[in-house]
Amino acid sequence: MEIKKVTMIPAKKSVETKSLSSIVKKRKVCGYARVSTDKEEQQSSYTAQVDYYTNLIKSNPSWEYVDLYSDEGISGTSMKHRDGFNKMIDDALAGKIDLIITKSVSRFARNTVDTLQTIRKLKEHNVEVFFEKEHIYSLDGKGEVLLSILSSLAQEESRSISLNTTWGHRKRFSDGRHSVAYNSFLGYDKGEEGKLVVNKKQAETIKMIYKLYLLGKSLYGIKQELERLNLETPMHKKVWHISTIKSILTNEKYKGDALLQKQYTVDFLTKKRKTNEGEIPQYYVTDDHEPIIDKKTFDLVQIEREKRNGVSYSGTDVFANKIVCGECGSQFGKKVWHSNDKYRCVIYRCNKKYSGKKCSTGHVTEDEIKAKFVEAYNSLDRAGVIRNVESIKQVLMSSDKEKAEQKKLQDEYDKCEKKLYKLIEENSTHAQNQDEYNKKYRDLADKSTKIQEKLDKITATIKDKGDRAKVLETYINDLKASKNKLTDFDEGLLYALVDRVKVNKDSIKIIWKDGTES
Repeated sequence: MEIKKVTMIPAKKSVETKSLSSIVKKRKVCGYARVSTDKEEQQSSYTAQVDYYTNLIKSNPSWEYVDLYSDEGISGTSMKHRDGFNKMIDDALAGKIDLIITKSVSRFARNTVDTLQTIRKLKEHNVEVFFEKEHIYSLDGKGEVLLSILSSLAQEESRSISLNTTWGHRKRFSDGRHSVAYNSFLGYDKGEEGKLVVNKKQAETIKMIYKLYLLGKSLYGIKQELERLNLETPMHKKVWHISTIKSILTNEKYKGDALLQKQYTVDFLTKKRKTNEGEIPQYYVTDDHEPIIDKKTFDLVQIEREKRNGVSYSGTDVFANKIVCGECGSQFGKKVWHSNDKYRCVIYRCNKKYSGKKCSTGHVTEDEIKAKFVEAYNSLDRAGVIRNVESIKQVLMSSDKEKAEQKKLQDEYDKCEKKLYKLIEENSTHAQNQDEYNKKYRDLADKSTKIQEKLDKITATIKDKGDRAKVLETYINDLKASKNKLTDFDEGLLYALVDRVKVNKDSIKIIWKDGTES
């Protein structure tokens, strides 16, 4: 075997493992500190980290102090929203930093993927990270293996903490205990033991929102009124958002109840949350605290919301959505004639007046409608109307028959479902003729679907009757509390008592909320 000649080429530079004491060339060094909560004890830890690393770097003659990057009250499970951390990495990649010193792997990040990706990115730019607690240098040969192990442990710790926290929240919910973000929750302050206590001043704003909605105002109309009165939002601003008003109108806490676990955390790493649509249990606490809005008013608002849902609704003026055409059933729209001169006049006319099959119903003026309402109101036999409505409520709004039918259908549905589950179980544990099984399954499934359809229909009827009964009850109360006679038009009474105004070719009819006409 031929012996090969091998000549060694001496190294020109010596290679040695870096350490805090062996670096001769001045290195640009920064520190990184982070705490994950705003609690007082964590604040002390945060301050201690900042002071320690600032003094450590500045006291070392071999290092050039760059900066102390930090994130306060930020979780380490993701780099998202960690502004201090992200700025530090950007500066390091831009050549402003040679060495990053931090307390531990868990302070740097609790997400294995983020940790390793960041370390590798820094490594490509010859930037080293020193983890003091574990005594790991990221550019050391063993560094990445140890980092991978420690980061995985840190991630598992985060998962465990998240599970424990989630369990704690759900245990509190199941016990009927909860908390809210009081700083941004209009109408309530934090009382003893975290109880909701009514803030009387803010409660007036909540009451106004509900009142304006029931008076026919749109969400945009309510926004305009709140801003005109210079009332503060839950975030103590002066500009209101439609979504904020909608949230207030649908929040059950304003009627004294509390629905718990409306949202839940999907991923402990991303902290992503979603609306609970039945994936996990919810808890409803009745009469949990002092209400701002009585339950009847709250329910009426929900009825009104359903009524407006999917309908083009404008609550910008007193007659919006109230006037309908007696000929074609379309709504009337508001028009202004001679807007810039002394003959200015507000009129309402059918929206199909000049579109499609043109409607022949004429226009009406705002003054004509107001005069008709005053006339119709003054001619009302209020005592007779109240007796009539009470009778309607007792006879037509009774749902005893439907409730009995609902129970019967629910029992049938439950029995059918049990048979279906039993059939599936038998098929999974015993060999069967699959053609016969499929036929039985289809028959039971079809029967179950038909029962469910009937059940949904009867349930909707019961709800509709209940909603109409609440509307009529409010109508009676408003009628009892109203004036005996009107001398001038009253906008509030029109909203409270009138369902719609029907305009025919030669007449104007007031349709009251009990269905009668004047």
